[in-house]
Amino acid sequence: MLSFSVSGNIVDIFHKTIFPGTVLVEQGRIRSILHKEDRHYDNYVLPGFVDAHIHIESSMLVPSEFARLATVHGTVATVSDPHEIANVLGISGVRFMLANAAQTPFKIAFGAPSCVPATHFETAGAALSAIEICQLFEQDGISYLSEMMNVPGVLAQAQEVMEKIRIARKFGFPIDGHAPGLRGEEANKYAANISTDHECFTLEEALDKLAAGMKIIIREGSAAKNFEALHLLIDSHTDRCMFCSDDRHPNDLVRGHINDLVRRSVALGHDVMNVLQIACVNPVLHYKLNVGLLRIGDPADFIVVNNLREFKVQQTYCQGILAAKSGTALLPRVVVEPVNYFATSQKKVEDFRLPACGLTVRVIEAIDGQLMTKESHVPALIKDDEISSDVENDILKIAVVNRYVDALPAVALIRNFNLQRGAIASSVAHDSHNIIAVGTSDEELCLAVNAVIRAQGGIAVAEGKSVEVLQLPVAGLMSVEDGYQVATQYSHLDTYAKHLGSLLSAPFMTLSFMALLVIPDLKLSDKGLFSGKEFHFVPLWSDRK
Repeated sequence: MLSFSVSGNIVDIFHKTIFPGTVLVEQGRIRSILHKEDRHYDNYVLPGFVDAHIHIESSMLVPSEFARLATVHGTVATVSDPHEIANVLGISGVRFMLANAAQTPFKIAFGAPSCVPATHFETAGAALSAIEICQLFEQDGISYLSEMMNVPGVLAQAQEVMEKIRIARKFGFPIDGHAPGLRGEEANKYAANISTDHECFTLEEALDKLAAGMKIIIREGSAAKNFEALHLLIDSHTDRCMFCSDDRHPNDLVRGHINDLVRRSVALGHDVMNVLQIACVNPVLHYKLNVGLLRIGDPADFIVVNNLREFKVQQTYCQGILAAKSGTALLPRVVVEPVNYFATSQKKVEDFRLPACGLTVRVIEAIDGQLMTKESHVPALIKDDEISSDVENDILKIAVVNRYVDALPAVALIRNFNLQRGAIASSVAHDSHNIIAVGTSDEELCLAVNAVIRAQGGIAVAEGKSVEVLQLPVAGLMSVEDGYQVATQYSHLDTYAKHLGSLLSAPFMTLSFMALLVIPDLKLSDKGLFSGKEFHFVPLWSDRK
């Protein structure tokens, strides 16, 4: 590996200073940083950005391809939970991600998924036991336990949950949290074993968790957006915060990443050194990442930007390799052999029928920009003794189809998708990744679902008798194609869904969380309608004839 130097205004986040200088790199590490007080530079050299919690699978790209797009925006590392592929393929899925990520200089720190399956109220493709988590720690170099979503299990100190926590603590590894809405004494009890949380929806909730000893990861993803609610923590709790995207679809990744949060934070008047500590330093220290922080002897993971207001990335270096320059990805593409698990057959239109059994139904209310939903009770639109999608009142059918076993779909009702015609479907459906679909007619629902089944994974838009699909052959979650092409295809289908009437900012991302049972309130699994608040199944009908 050749030696080289990069000059500019050096940003020393640890000492909160900026000085003109030159960084000398040899063999992928920083050999020296020379002060050049007599020079003037228009650019700035600083540590690269780190996404402190992301599911790379949600970008619909394999890790090596995600890296190509992320480095363009100055990201040099991620803390990544392979929970999605683990729910499909178990430990072999985690190892697929590790093997692919090893082929890029971009740093990806994978965690051991703690909740596979997330609940026993849905069908997943695999399970990860405490023994397998221990194997990932001992054999695969994984060094933290990913988000512990089983909040009731932690609070009740359930045996299986506590065994996974015990193993992580034995190794001295961090344990990530996932506890939306948890406050007060329950937050204190949860925080006794958990070090972070990225699910705070309000400032008050975040302050409760900070008081309990947790660190707060400020999230801004394609669906869940909490930056506006939490950004006041940047200056008041600088050493206790990090930035993350959690889930970021490919079209959003093309536009930006953690650099967007940095730019927005500075524009709001937050101290630039505090912002950079959160974006660059805190994740590296908390997770003990092997990521350089622009110090002598560190790996050469750093970026060059035009100024400390716009943060327009001019160069990104990963382990001393120029990974991106002036908006162009320079890392080579990696050939991928797909791995998958699909074992369901084509569905029939009549499989999506809902016989009338009352007058009033429970309805899932999706919320734009949030993973949480609400529950409402409304009169059903009944025709010929069956429930029909009520397009005029925006009460549409939603279906979850088990993709691991041949079974009838679970069908319920949802509002706020606002489709006026057609249907959309996806095999990206947190957490078990069965097929999920919303539509205005049973025929179009069936068409969209069957298109995903034929593709063995993907997202689809159906209108009338036509259907378009973005294929996701890697676990039904990720593409093997060029990331920019995937982003273009995804953008087309996203626009198509909005053309059909959806008013959601990210209809497919929102759809993917409508089966996420661990986030309240009302959700749908392949086994039926589920109350996240009560944590049990509930009937579709809230009355009976």
